Amino acid sequence: MTVKRRSAGILLHPTSLPGRYGIGDLGPAAIAWVESLAKAKQTWWQMLPLGPTGYGDSPYQSYSAFAGNPNLISPDFLVRDGLLSAGDLKSVNFAADAVDYENVNKFKGWILDRAWAAFRKGTASHLKSDYERFCRDEASWLDDYALFMALKSAHDLRPWHEWSAPLRRRDPKALEAARKEHTDAIGQHRFRQFLFFRQLDALRQHAHKLGVKLIGDAPIFVAADSADVWAHPELFLLDADRKPKFVAGVPPDYFSATGQLWGNPLYDWSALKAQNYAWWVARLRATLRQVDLVRLDHFRGFEAAWNIPFGSPTAETGVWVKGPAVDFFQTLKRELGDLPLIAEDLGLISDEVHALRDHFGLPGMCILQFAYGGAVEFRFLPHNHVRNAFIYTGTHDNDTTRGWWHTLNDAERTLLRRYMPHVDEDPVWWLIRTAWGSVADFAVIPLQDMLDLGTEARMNVPGVASGNWRWRVREEQLSPAVFERLADLTYLYNRHPEPQENAK
Repeated sequence: MTVKRRSAGILLHPTSLPGRYGIGDLGPAAIAWVESLAKAKQTWWQMLPLGPTGYGDSPYQSYSAFAGNPNLISPDFLVRDGLLSAGDLKSVNFAADAVDYENVNKFKGWILDRAWAAFRKGTASHLKSDYERFCRDEASWLDDYALFMALKSAHDLRPWHEWSAPLRRRDPKALEAARKEHTDAIGQHRFRQFLFFRQLDALRQHAHKLGVKLIGDAPIFVAADSADVWAHPELFLLDADRKPKFVAGVPPDYFSATGQLWGNPLYDWSALKAQNYAWWVARLRATLRQVDLVRLDHFRGFEAAWNIPFGSPTAETGVWVKGPAVDFFQTLKRELGDLPLIAEDLGLISDEVHALRDHFGLPGMCILQFAYGGAVEFRFLPHNHVRNAFIYTGTHDNDTTRGWWHTLNDAERTLLRRYMPHVDEDPVWWLIRTAWGSVADFAVIPLQDMLDLGTEARMNVPGVASGNWRWRVREEQLSPAVFERLADLTYLYNRHPEPQENAK
């Protein structure tokens, strides 16, 4: 599909969509959301990672780099497929404003168990051949993931490095015995993945018909407690007990005085190179079957990563270690063709990182909030923008623009007023207007900014382990008027999908 370069979109994770099941999903609300984007002349729907969430409910700490999040499966579409009855959902009553993960996990687990039991009994037989084909086509990752999740359930969700030695080390006899013992649970997890990808594919096809394309997110690192590390320990820097030698993070920066200690194991890039980066090629190929464009989170880690000794209390102690850089992306280009990637190049970025990004023509990111307050990076001021970039008011890691506005000091507000003399009248929409008017080819705003919401709607606070990823929008907040306002700006700054001569 050809995409007009000058375009616009909205950042919204599916968990934040409205609905009565405690968490947004890939069902009717997602279909309606795509239709609202199309009416507002938006080209892009940007999401956070779609994998099954583990520690802290974070989409950046997933049990798999390949699997989908079962919590995003739509109960309404399970009823449509005959896997649930309407009565199964009759008494559901969750709060509308925030995700209660503990209870949502229980509810979604219950309905998915019922759907699997119905399918095993022969209900929805029209899905049988598609399910079997899915299991065959995705076996390279699905078999390990389904066994991993079945074993986690059998071990009360304890991390895999606490399992017995034969299972930790993937002794073939132990794995074969586990497959026989947990046959039903393995099938259940395969079926959940089938349902997730079936619904996501239908959503993506609907979006494409309306001219809306999806932006996904690939975290550079994977969780220590993941099927990826358990199944492929040779690709990571692990010790003899298969615990990390070093973990990932970033040194002290604007977000945290002690840095960010993410705790993810680091790659053994020499081992990956010896395999022609096959795991990464497979990962991105799989992601690009889900979305149209992929944001590479922590892009600088491909040039050099902050290696923190395992067990360190903070990220202050660490060293930069060179990554695969040009060789890696040349391999991706040879294997995948065009590189539909966005380089997340925020934070402490070296000239070498910029050079790597530009060598492959990847768009970077500009954050308007960082131009005027807090981090204050002059490269993000409008007169320094470049065409090959995504411009944002803020990201999922920022406060909402309304919340950010209230934290600015006098000097920061003075600078902002010099760029936008009338900003006090409508600060959030002045930043949106500035983003849409930028020379940057792509402009994206979080939905929270389009709705002019305050800090209560913030999605994530970096460095804080709990209480994040919970915000949800209420259906009544998505009024036609606010989409029409965005459509007007989109026409004005020529970011709409149609040719200019058809603009209003």
